[in-house]
Amino acid sequence: MEFSKLFIALFFFHVFFACNLSIQAAPANSNLFREYIGAEFNNVKFTDVPINSNVEFHFILSFAIDYDTSSSPSPTNGKFNVFWDSDNLGPSQVSSIKSSHSNVKVALSLGGDSVGDGSAYFNPSSVDSWVSNAVSSLTDIIQQYNLDGIDIDYEHFNADPDTFTECIGQLIKTLKKNGVISFASIAPFDDDDVQSHYKALWKSYGDLIDYVNFQFYAYDQGTTVSQFIDYFNTQSSNYNGGNILASFISDGSGGLTPENGFFTACNRLKSENKLHGIFIWSADDSKRNDFRYEKQSQALLAISH
Repeated sequence: MEFSKLFIALFFFHVFFACNLSIQAAPANSNLFREYIGAEFNNVKFTDVPINSNVEFHFILSFAIDYDTSSSPSPTNGKFNVFWDSDNLGPSQVSSIKSSHSNVKVALSLGGDSVGDGSAYFNPSSVDSWVSNAVSSLTDIIQQYNLDGIDIDYEHFNADPDTFTECIGQLIKTLKKNGVISFASIAPFDDDDVQSHYKALWKSYGDLIDYVNFQFYAYDQGTTVSQFIDYFNTQSSNYNGGNILASFISDGSGGLTPENGFFTACNRLKSENKLHGIFIWSADDSKRNDFRYEKQSQALLAISH
């Protein structure tokens, strides 16, 4: 009799524990909204962008690049410089927007597509020297600007995936361990060379990466809702367990646009508990349409998730 009671108790404990594990592991909707800002030097300001108090809001300054600031920039092996519009998006403006809105955090993005008149390459001399320089230079910038996180957006590579993995992985690990940043994201897109680097990074250091800002707008212009959902599910598999964010480009030059069903796709993802957030490239372009889709994105995210 006592044995059967013990067996029943253990059975229910096992069922309860298993259910809790599955609940914890299940993907969840989020109210996270992120927006890149400052790359195009068109005088956009943090205060131009509407901020819904019911979302978690991340501005992402674009970009910090490990190139020098000469008229013909060249790589500096991890010594980062500010290449965003710091006249309008400087340390005092960061402090002001964060003090005005308790739900706002500000990050910086590394790399980007171009610098000067050429491509911005990930070009380390060695893992150890690059990491040492990057930790030092980025800590200085992050503390000067009172920033909260980093985003990795290298798109061109003069290094193999293993070198990229160790450089970026060790950078994120060190900045988090030192308390310099509280979150990190990556921003890959569907290109074989790009994916080989970011998937290798994810495999080794995915547990340190909080968000995947997948550039769905790099797919063809005219992407349909069903194609977008397929792309989303494919990338969720590639970055298994990651918080994959839905995204669009506000100049309408690629991917699924708001006019063609982006928010329909987001509502479908939300119904499947897969809407981990939305990000937009970029505030610089959205200024032209009075941030119409920023408002719509945040309104959708703010509805109970």
